[in-house]
Amino acid sequence: MTLWCIVGDSDHTSRYELASRLTRRAMTPDDVPAVLRLCRAAGWNQTEDDWRCFLELDGGGCRLAEFDSEVIGSVAFLRYGAFAWIAMMLVDPARRGLGVGSRLMDAALAALDKESTIRLDATPLGEPLYRHYDFRPEYELLRVKGTATAQAVDTLGGMARPIESVDLPRIHELDREVFGGDRAALLGSFYRREPGFAWLVSDGAAVRGYCFGRAGHLYNHIGPIVADCPPVAQELVLHCVARHPAKMFAMDIPSGESEWVSWLNSAGFSTERPFLRMCRGKTPTCGVPGMQFGIAGPEFA
Repeated sequence: MTLWCIVGDSDHTSRYELASRLTRRAMTPDDVPAVLRLCRAAGWNQTEDDWRCFLELDGGGCRLAEFDSEVIGSVAFLRYGAFAWIAMMLVDPARRGLGVGSRLMDAALAALDKESTIRLDATPLGEPLYRHYDFRPEYELLRVKGTATAQAVDTLGGMARPIESVDLPRIHELDREVFGGDRAALLGSFYRREPGFAWLVSDGAAVRGYCFGRAGHLYNHIGPIVADCPPVAQELVLHCVARHPAKMFAMDIPSGESEWVSWLNSAGFSTERPFLRMCRGKTPTCGVPGMQFGIAGPEFA
């Protein structure tokens, strides 16, 4: 998830007092209600299934900050082989400005100390903190959100079909090339959770594009979206939203794809906010950017 520290009243707790009583530990499944409370206080969209990805996928984990045994912050991470990912930085509104976010970032980096490359998505508010930890910008992203117009859905073609379980191995093979890391387990999790949001465009045995999605607390999210050209990406999105005509959908897309952004705007999706992909350590070219029309979400890269 995009890394934010949530604003609020400090409740008169001094930085020294907090530091002396703050503890950090690994998250367990029993902590899911506590971190969901932080999500709801922040107005975030994540569900219990999203949190369980960090606990259940190989190479994943989460660190919690506690004050007098109360969970007041979180940070999560995943490993994709070529790089690691940091997300879900949350701080209780009553504990802002007391260094909790920095303590959590220290814990995440300690857990990932053997990783040569670490990435995250940052809001403009969080960017200065991550620069302090030697994260540098890679490219800009946009959150778009909306309900597709009837006119857009009327243009729906016949290229896409639902993904079947037998399709997953060849999707995973292409995804490793396009994404620049191995997220087969994550995509498998998305497919099991929401097969109705998983669509494929193929030409014989060749995969031309695919998308996955998931339901959230506030809205649905489509991503990743991988395609060899904008029309294929458009078909994937329209097939997904056409099955859920009254639902709100969000996508996180590269801001530099002007044709793609313009089409989404014309189809009923408006830009909500920008954020920034950042990287720490070695920064090799990551995947095939021209085929990445939507990320899996700031939670998952």
